[in-house]
Amino acid sequence: MTPRLRTAVAVAGAALLVRRALRRRIEASPLWPMPALDPPTSGRPRSRALRLLVASHRTIADGVVQLRLEGGQLPPWQPGAHLDVVLPSGLVRQYSLCGDPADTSSYTVAARLVADGRGGSREVHEQVVAGMELEVRGPRNRFPLVEAASYVFVAGGIGITPILSMVRAVPDGVAWRLLYCGRTRGSMPFLAELAGDERVTVVAEDEDGRPDLGALAVPEGAAVYCCGPEGLMAAVAERFPAVRLERFAPRADSGGDHAFELELRRSGRTLTVPADSSVLAAVRAELPDTPYSCAQGFCGTCQQRVLEGEVEHRDELLTDTERADSMLICVSRARSGRLVLDL
Repeated sequence: MTPRLRTAVAVAGAALLVRRALRRRIEASPLWPMPALDPPTSGRPRSRALRLLVASHRTIADGVVQLRLEGGQLPPWQPGAHLDVVLPSGLVRQYSLCGDPADTSSYTVAARLVADGRGGSREVHEQVVAGMELEVRGPRNRFPLVEAASYVFVAGGIGITPILSMVRAVPDGVAWRLLYCGRTRGSMPFLAELAGDERVTVVAEDEDGRPDLGALAVPEGAAVYCCGPEGLMAAVAERFPAVRLERFAPRADSGGDHAFELELRRSGRTLTVPADSSVLAAVRAELPDTPYSCAQGFCGTCQQRVLEGEVEHRDELLTDTERADSMLICVSRARSGRLVLDL
């Protein structure tokens, strides 16, 4: 063996010993093994996914099922939080947590069957069964219960789910009122728990007609929360502009959309987004692997960085800081004639 070869062998042997020593130190660390992380999607790290057991799946009102999802020591949550639930088909849907935040071993959500929907609710009702596992992400909270002198809550149908945890969490001694509306009493989940409370006004349309929002008294300094059908939320927002809203369906189309030019800077392509189509559809026609999931502006999978142009944000997810340089391309559009994306 030549002197040069002996030197190379000695260096390689020393390096191997160093690597083995470092490996032993890493494995002795309390942080080992490192948890697997979900890869970022479109620049937005997703919440770590959990695999939870569907411990129960039961009907709690006409067209409403409740799921109890069990796991180990689950991430904590606060009233107003929701989960992203990945259904067996791969669809992602958002459901408000309506159980007990002190229960760290399970999450409870409820879903109404939407006959003319996009298939997610039917899948929850007909294909999800007790004993199977579901992937969930979160919890996330864009509808937090803020500290206030008093509270006024308005819930319509399945919109009671985030409101339920809120009324349970209002501190003793703080006044609150709930207007709970539904088509029929039989279609209103958790009604038995709420109806006996004098602070709760129940309006079933088949018995009482539509709710009279004009009779809803809101004391000065009260926080107003509303979740329910778009028509109800629009009416409440018109009467109480400072209301806090929770949506799990896209905003009603305001109409008047226009076509605009879309440049994909890294790909070197320039497209036209028609007035009756989305940025996501235009992008995927050119870049089929562009990720997306809910296509409704809730999950964040399709978030992309905006390099130039003014965005008309229509999502229900991004913070003001995130909106400064990114958009959800499934629902948001250009305010003017051109956008440039980092794609």
